[in-house]
Amino acid sequence: MRAMILAAGRGERMRPLTDATPKVLLEVGGKPLVQWHLEKLRSAGFERVVINHAWLGEQIERALGDGARFGLRIDYSREAEALETAGGIAKALALIGEDAFLVVNGDVFTDFDFAQLIPRLVALPETGLMAHLVLVPNPSHHPKGDFCLVQGTVEAQGSPRLTFSGIGLYRSALFAPVAVGQRAQLAPLLRAAMGRRAVSGELYRGAWFDVGTSARLAELNGSIAH
Repeated sequence: MRAMILAAGRGERMRPLTDATPKVLLEVGGKPLVQWHLEKLRSAGFERVVINHAWLGEQIERALGDGARFGLRIDYSREAEALETAGGIAKALALIGEDAFLVVNGDVFTDFDFAQLIPRLVALPETGLMAHLVLVPNPSHHPKGDFCLVQGTVEAQGSPRLTFSGIGLYRSALFAPVAVGQRAQLAPLLRAAMGRRAVSGELYRGAWFDVGTSARLAELNGSIAH
């Protein structure tokens, strides 16, 4: 089983913290944000992880190495400039090397158990679905949400709306419209698949934080400390 951690973002909203440090190496609870993901992925049974990077990517490689100390093999997908989510995944497909895989945003923090997605991951190629998304209740900074969940199917329109957590399972075919090296966002691909009722989903009500600003990073560290 393969997983990918998205780590190519510049972290503009977290400046000046990210001027000299990649966002995923900022510390949460005394260790880099990305390390939480790596440890949880290994605990769930994943053995190989691809991490894409652009801004200060050499720091990420120096910090994490080949992944051996986490019990993983880490491969790096290097981008000269960030290719957006879909573009980054499309470029990394050759390294991922599997039809279905898990992707998690590097700038979220959660206690979600990746192991519970494994049965869906294994079955995904046989279902005809293109993706499975983990949705969460809308945080205060994103009150309008992203998508609607109706009896296990994710729809682009409707209500009530929920927020995409940044955790998803994808088929490689979802990214067929994106050329290697092309900048492309994920949402249009997902909405097209939703139009074909090819995206399933689930609601997670546990701990989840979008560590997108320095204020939210400080808030998260404060909550962990207590």
